[in-house]
Amino acid sequence: MSEKKETPVADFVRDYRDRDFLRLHMPGHKGRGEAEALDITEIHGADPLYPAKGILRESEENAAALFGAGRTVFSAEGSSLSIRAMLFLVRIRAEQRHLRPLVLAGRNAHRTFLSAAALLNLEVAWLPGESLLTCTPGADETEDAVRRLNPAAVYLTSPDYLGNRADIRGIARVCRAHGVPLLVDNAHGAYLRFLPEDEHPLTLGADMTCDSAHKTLPVLTGGGWLHIHRDADPIFASQAERAMAAFASTSPSWLILQSLDRCNAYLKNGYRERLAAFRTRVDETRERLRAAGWRMTGDEALKITLLPKARGYTGDALHDLLRERRIECEFSDPDFLVMMLTPETGEEGLIRLTDALTEIPARPEIAETPPEIPRPERAMSLPAAMTAPAEEVPVEKSPGRILADPCVSCPPAVPILISGERIDDQAVRCFRYYGISAVSCVLSAFDPAARA
Repeated sequence: MSEKKETPVADFVRDYRDRDFLRLHMPGHKGRGEAEALDITEIHGADPLYPAKGILRESEENAAALFGAGRTVFSAEGSSLSIRAMLFLVRIRAEQRHLRPLVLAGRNAHRTFLSAAALLNLEVAWLPGESLLTCTPGADETEDAVRRLNPAAVYLTSPDYLGNRADIRGIARVCRAHGVPLLVDNAHGAYLRFLPEDEHPLTLGADMTCDSAHKTLPVLTGGGWLHIHRDADPIFASQAERAMAAFASTSPSWLILQSLDRCNAYLKNGYRERLAAFRTRVDETRERLRAAGWRMTGDEALKITLLPKARGYTGDALHDLLRERRIECEFSDPDFLVMMLTPETGEEGLIRLTDALTEIPARPEIAETPPEIPRPERAMSLPAAMTAPAEEVPVEKSPGRILADPCVSCPPAVPILISGERIDDQAVRCFRYYGISAVSCVLSAFDPAARA
């Protein structure tokens, strides 16, 4: 038996490049260029991604061993693809067991969750959040909802965009006791597995997670994993590639796949130690910023989320000031400024950030707070609203109409209102606050109330 390779995919492609084949296959650049020389398609020896049987399967198994997963499947289309696949698998399981296809989900779900639920004709019941971007239900609250609704799955986003995390261990215990799979959008938390105390949702008991490798690890944009727990329902692992293939391109980027493959070696060789050392530096940076008067929120190890209004700035205004100092952050809105850090940021990067923020003078606190989260009426099902004929309507003229599309960009891609909900005055206040001037509404002729 041949020795197991750390990076079988990257090794294969480099060898193919170095042997100078005449490329009479896709892609059309024929390997001319630096990145292009490593960009291939499913040639002999390079198996398709779904199903993966050769070097890609070997690399996926390397990743599964690193994350302690029963099965890991690569995504070259980020966590969005894995979210769709997780819901597809829930739908298959529900059909097999004659369950109501209802998913109990945290209200701060990514818009991909909505489109996937609509395409799969899933019902959704919402766990309310503390704010637009944060939903960290407790185990007791989740259990009450599980008992009442008997869902086919529970779906949470943790960590969220601001760095808040739900009680995954407690909620996993609840889900296990009731025989309900727990799905976690862990797009922002791939690195959690490698902290001194393993905090990855899979380790804490989630049945399936999607991890965006590219968000917190040195992987090209679009690289991600679908992880399935060893003790999850066997149908998840057996049908995982079918679920991914249902939504994935048949032309995955081999640059991304090699990047995922190389990440296995990166994680295996000293990453835990580098991460632990860098986390200490991040904690010290937080303390220096607090000493300078900056307030923060969230408890995620590699994310610093500022509350800049306390120092007299909106998040957007502070972001503009940092851009003048050639610092670009992950996300800003009126209330928050989010900075995502990794060991690749380095000590120099942390010093540069600290210096920039401490040089910005304090101003009188901004007292304005965000509007309360809307509690709208559901007028249509999610699938019906998302597939109904729609028109764009100015926000001022939208009250009473039914939202068709979540109309929110990424980041953060968390909807203010869910498709099928009726727009009210509170929703309009939120739209205005977050700079949304027009919304996609179901045509009036398709409004159930108008037809009644």
